[in-house]
Amino acid sequence: MKFRKKPIIIEAEQWFPDKQMVCVIIEPSRMPYIRTLEGDMDVRFGDWIVTGINGEKYPVKPDIFDKTYKKVE
Repeated sequence: MKFRKKPIIIEAEQWFPDKQMVCVIIEPSRMPYIRTLEGDMDVRFGDWIVTGINGEKYPVKPDIFDKTYKKVE
């Protein structure tokens, strides 16, 4: 069986170290991270922070984001 992902519009914002985002947790002793439904996920320079359909946040690497999402006008 094959399936196609349903087309939904998401919100996303690209993260950089000098950008404050409430969901990105920064602690001196570790890499910046986000708490997700699957556990803590590290956030790196340029990652996209995606808001899922239930309001959850998670990071997506730029190359994966470019292959998966297209900007909506």
